[in-house]
Amino acid sequence: MEINPLSIILVKRDSKGDRMLFRYPHMDNNKRDSNQCTKRKNPYSLIIAEDSLQSLPCPTSNITNGNLSGLSDEVLSTLFAVKPELCEMKFELKLNNVRFVGHPTLIPSSRGKEVNSSMLFNVVFALQAQANQSVVKCYHDLSKRLGITLRHEEKRCGFLTEEIKMMVSTLDEIATRSEEESEGEESPYELILKKSLLAKDLKSAFDSLCNTGIVNLMINKWTLVNFCLPQKVHQIHKKGFIMNPEMIDRCLNSLRPYHGLLLLIEPVDLLESLPTDASPALRRMIQMYNPLKSLQTLAADTDLSLAQIFQLTGHLVYWAKATVIYPLCESNVYVISPDAVISNQLMESFIDQFPGLNLLQILSEFSLPTSISEKLNPLGQPQQQQQIVKIIVWLLKNRLLLQLHTYVQFMPTDHGRDSAETRNQDGLSPNRATESDSSWSYNNTPKGISSEMRIDRSISMSKEEEIFEYRSENFPISSEDIMLLDKLCGLNYFDGRHHLEEIMYLENIRRSQLLEILEKFRNILIISKHEDPAITLFYSQHGFS
Repeated sequence: MEINPLSIILVKRDSKGDRMLFRYPHMDNNKRDSNQCTKRKNPYSLIIAEDSLQSLPCPTSNITNGNLSGLSDEVLSTLFAVKPELCEMKFELKLNNVRFVGHPTLIPSSRGKEVNSSMLFNVVFALQAQANQSVVKCYHDLSKRLGITLRHEEKRCGFLTEEIKMMVSTLDEIATRSEEESEGEESPYELILKKSLLAKDLKSAFDSLCNTGIVNLMINKWTLVNFCLPQKVHQIHKKGFIMNPEMIDRCLNSLRPYHGLLLLIEPVDLLESLPTDASPALRRMIQMYNPLKSLQTLAADTDLSLAQIFQLTGHLVYWAKATVIYPLCESNVYVISPDAVISNQLMESFIDQFPGLNLLQILSEFSLPTSISEKLNPLGQPQQQQQIVKIIVWLLKNRLLLQLHTYVQFMPTDHGRDSAETRNQDGLSPNRATESDSSWSYNNTPKGISSEMRIDRSISMSKEEEIFEYRSENFPISSEDIMLLDKLCGLNYFDGRHHLEEIMYLENIRRSQLLEILEKFRNILIISKHEDPAITLFYSQHGFS
């Protein structure tokens, strides 16, 4: 998988020259196997046409069994130990089918401005060449963090200098031993790994990246380095799902106060996993968390600003500790996620959580869009209703259910809204305003502002026929309903991009009022149901833009 690193490498450069200090994982033979390519034994022999296919050079590759190979330590140290002018900048180099990413860090000399006495080091990650640029950017960020931490520890207690001395002495010792003996049985990096605390930390970071994508590392048992590889972390909940930071940013930019938060792990476990210096606001939000609360309600309960709640939500979503939902209520409609994956492990986990129930049977009840109110029995016991809510929360955590929202598209007909061309009256038309109301239009009216700030068009309207001409045989349509429809259409809420929950929040309208409008004007309103574009990225790679 192109997300996992191939190797982690540490090089240094000082007044004594450049040197490879440590690499993990290491291979005993870094030279390419000569049997991999077909070579002619006699360089002066002629090439026969029939043998031309066999004499073609083999493709160049520096990856063997998922590890970096074919590059000697001298070559790597020469490439990565850059000049001081290139320090504190992004280092990226593509060689054959391997891409190297790092951030060279310079530690100035304590003897003043002597550049030659300064020490340069570089923590480099080897990736597959086809790795996405967002992945490359994340590894560069980790290399930069490690560089800043090591420079801090060097200034604090000389940690890096002592570790480099030990690594260099071990390399020299193994090199001397190899010269005396025919073959060196022990790799120098194995011995360094046993002695060096820094080498153990780098190995721990590499293993964490390959296993979970989360690095919680105490450099020199003193300075904490926290890092999250979102492309890897989000695969814990959904295998093969690539979540780029850009996608998460797009979701957070679409976050609204009426959205809710759903923790993917238990709040108690999340609190225990937080570091000791975690934000008190984050702990408070987790303690007050409830999937039935909106972010606005959560801000009020925790006595935090809405901006803080948004930032903390983004932090939890980035680290795959939570996902964004609409708060659970009886009107929520759910259906089976189109890319739901049901494994044996998932079914066993469901049985452990809800004994006596079958996951497949529960999911079959959501084959068609189903609301929570349809699942709740008004005559049932409270324990049964609570269990249904817990089941839905569990299904949402495992991305097996998808919530559908109702969207409305205004579509006038011959019996619907009058057009400006067919009306030759002195009254107002929907797309034209008088001089006294010249500042108002359907297109430039901002959405989400208070109703008091909007111009009440009803002042200039004396007749209902001057606004709309609707024909309905089943429902008597009052002037208040027509005014409400005119208002919602004027604010572009019925353009197919705003679901009912958003309209209810922005305009402070009850759901019953909206449903009544949809029923009375069903001849000119097209209703559709689909997922919220703000959170669709958690379910599929091909969501709404």
